[in-house]
Amino acid sequence: MPIPAEFSLIAKHFAPLAGPGALGLLDDAAVLAPPPGRELVLAADAMVAGVHFLPDDPPETLGRKLLRVNLSDLAAMGAAPLGYLMTVALPRGTPDSWLAGFAAGLAEDQREFGIHVLGGDTVSIPGPVTLSLTILGHVAPGAALRRAGARVGDEVWVSGSIGDGMLGLAALRGEVPDAEGYLASRYRLPRPRLALGQALAGLAHAAMDVSDGLVQDLGHLCRAGGCGAVLRAGDVPLSPDAAALVTAQPGLLPRLLSGGDDYELLFAAAPGAAPAIQAAASACGVAVSRIGHFVAGEALVTVLDEAGAELPPGTGGWSHF
Repeated sequence: MPIPAEFSLIAKHFAPLAGPGALGLLDDAAVLAPPPGRELVLAADAMVAGVHFLPDDPPETLGRKLLRVNLSDLAAMGAAPLGYLMTVALPRGTPDSWLAGFAAGLAEDQREFGIHVLGGDTVSIPGPVTLSLTILGHVAPGAALRRAGARVGDEVWVSGSIGDGMLGLAALRGEVPDAEGYLASRYRLPRPRLALGQALAGLAHAAMDVSDGLVQDLGHLCRAGGCGAVLRAGDVPLSPDAAALVTAQPGLLPRLLSGGDDYELLFAAAPGAAPAIQAAASACGVAVSRIGHFVAGEALVTVLDEAGAELPPGTGGWSHF
């Protein structure tokens, strides 16, 4: 009896990515024992062609981005990665070369982040490429970082730089220059701040990653903490490429503050924690910046320019519906 096409596909492209708990991807489920004395952390994200990525994006980057946006959710909880489940839904007739590139990209990031696939599903569909990944991680009991916890007087911190993801998409659409391809790479391959997230245990009162836009996500921290926030636009860190574009087009700045796809860590911490946070970030090789503070009142974000005047908000951040 011939082997069904689905099983041949799995054996060729995905079985080499499997870890021990995956049982060679020969069974209907994985068997996994979490590290002793640790709590499981789980998250899931989906990506659809034409919605979350461009239909002509290289398959080598798609698997990596899918994995990285989920790893970013673990980073925001201060968790370490353990494994993942993945569903790949492809239009009928997708060439084998696409799958080979997709799997090769995943293999590269599995090596970088020390993680393996545990199982999942592959299906053929009439619609666009649809990808879904469920990530498993672990954290010390009670140590997971949460969105809730920001306190009045806490400082607002963010890692890395903001706006590169939005500008990267704009560059790929031909809307802004990107001669070296830096912005496009930041859009296609975000950098999950796993080490920093784990280092913030005991330092951050609340945390999340910036996926839907800095202002919108800061609003999420405000709502979870029952307070407001003041954001200093001039203190928001920009990459040299983004800063050059803002200098040429100052009207871009509100859009950068509202754009998504940065996947940096946004967190709240007491003012006295600043030296420890700077030391932890330096040890992780990640820049961090203080960009505002939390205030009493409604769960609203007020953005101030360098003169202290309120800056009109840009277009609203990403919505999942």
